Amino acid sequence: MRVLHTSDWHVGRTFHGRDLLGDQEAVLGGLAELVTEEQVDVVVVAGDLYDRAVPSGEAVQTCVRVLSRLRETGAQLVITSGNHDSAPRVGAFAEFAAAGGLHLRTRIDRLHEPVLIDDEHGPVAFYGIPYLEPDPAKHALKASADAPGASAEIESRGHTAVLTEAMNRIRADLGDRPQGTRSVVLAHAFVTGGEGSESERTIAVGGVEQVPGSVFDGVDYVALGHLHGPQTLAEHVRYSGSPLAYSFSEARHHKSVWLVDLGADGLTEVRRRELPVPRRLATIEGELDDLLADPEHAEVEDCYVSATLTDEVRPLEAMRRLQERFPHAVHLEWRPAAGKATAPLRYAEIVRGRDDNSLAARFVEDCRGAEPNSSERALLDQALHAVTNAEGAE
Repeated sequence: MRVLHTSDWHVGRTFHGRDLLGDQEAVLGGLAELVTEEQVDVVVVAGDLYDRAVPSGEAVQTCVRVLSRLRETGAQLVITSGNHDSAPRVGAFAEFAAAGGLHLRTRIDRLHEPVLIDDEHGPVAFYGIPYLEPDPAKHALKASADAPGASAEIESRGHTAVLTEAMNRIRADLGDRPQGTRSVVLAHAFVTGGEGSESERTIAVGGVEQVPGSVFDGVDYVALGHLHGPQTLAEHVRYSGSPLAYSFSEARHHKSVWLVDLGADGLTEVRRRELPVPRRLATIEGELDDLLADPEHAEVEDCYVSATLTDEVRPLEAMRRLQERFPHAVHLEWRPAAGKATAPLRYAEIVRGRDDNSLAARFVEDCRGAEPNSSERALLDQALHAVTNAEGAE
């Protein structure tokens, strides 16, 4: 059996205000061609199908079209929910969807019940562990204490405790199945040894969000979601990462999916297939006039650009000017050269002996690195005068 492991689609996410639905549909819809080319039997999505608990109608329709294209290849789909998803919404109509080959595993009380898919060697059991928020998950697991392998009490708190309980139930169910039943677990978690990026929402509880990889012992393959970079923690424990970059910290990621082959005795091979990049990410740094003129930056003119300006004085209309050359510039920071405009400010010293006009002028200087010019001072005086008159009228 051949399995395609992907995760963290985050359909509906924006990139510094830019709509990504078109890019997402192009990349995710293109997975159907890969599924056909590689003769994939099962596609697994390990959480964060959507970027928010209540996705927009456009995001839902995009996701429906992508899933439809994948299902039209003949592959079965197994999906579980992540920390960005609403598990009840993603799992709605799961029983009906399963009849059409779309298996939605979002219920904590049924995480030990696998999707069974046969190949020439017998059954493969796909277990979906939805994202487990520790305290709510602990209560849900206690409420279903009659499940195989369930503990009478979950003693400790945190992610490790609830994931350990979940895996105990899965191993108990697997142990009751015919010998030779192979297993794949989908889980959305931060496993020790993984490397995060700036685009993941923290799942820390009590300061501890990581769980040891040993929690997942006893299964043939663990398809992880949550971290956005593709990573191998063990031969059978991997993150696929997100299919698109969602922060500039991912600029060097090679977005990809894993192709997982299961033979008669379990895992036989895992291969990586890189995904197309709709628009590359680039970071540039320097004074604004240099960035606008330097021919070396020609190669990033069509990229999403994050620019750090080092001008001593904050340039006016910097983003507008930057976008004249880099139309997809989406992020801008002003970080003057070392020693410029970086002195610590002490409130009491700044306000002592100053009137409103001089304080306003100092504020402009602190923000921009240069004092207001005469026309700007006139505008500040006019604004302060208007406020004073308004207060007097009251």
